[in-house]
Amino acid sequence: MKETFWLDKWEKNDIGFHEQSGNSLLAEFFPELSLSSGNRVFLPLCGKTQDIGWLKSKGLNIVGSELSEVAVKQLFQELGVTSQTERLHRLKRYHGDNTTIFVGDIFDLNAELLGTVDAIYDRAALVALPADMRKAYTGHLMDITGTALQLLISFEYEQSLLSGPPFSVSARKVFDCYDATYHVRMLRRREVPGGLKGRVPAQEVAWLLTRR
Repeated sequence: MKETFWLDKWEKNDIGFHEQSGNSLLAEFFPELSLSSGNRVFLPLCGKTQDIGWLKSKGLNIVGSELSEVAVKQLFQELGVTSQTERLHRLKRYHGDNTTIFVGDIFDLNAELLGTVDAIYDRAALVALPADMRKAYTGHLMDITGTALQLLISFEYEQSLLSGPPFSVSARKVFDCYDATYHVRMLRRREVPGGLKGRVPAQEVAWLLTRR
């Protein structure tokens, strides 16, 4: 999947994948992350998710990565936060009010730039990537975060009925990507009301990944 696919989506405001409110699974299972005020949470491929505002309300410091600068500008505007920007080779960093977002390809983000994180919240990254990119993504994510504790949200549905994204990521695929490094525990499986994109029956699944 080419970068231009997502960049075009944001440029055209074709963002049906963007949740207009925070994800309730985050609120339900947030205690599993055992985070305290001042801890840092990393959100890969974060877009302008409403979950960032919710996490900030808990006193957490936010660090994210996002391909689209349009999305990041809208995020800071909607948060009501004035940001400073800095060019870092192939990435651009937006920062303001304990929120830092790296704009560019997540594979250009390294552990030194990212800094220490206490947890990962992946609601939109793994399911946004086709199967041939997932191993590279999950390996890179573990490398740059030091295999931090992770709350992962995935979707499961009959892939032949919908081209994606978001893609269907089965339990077996989650284990294939993470079981060698993490203890993988399913927290909740629930039906997507009305089906995914209103077209295909689907389930949303919450996972907790704890370093072995």
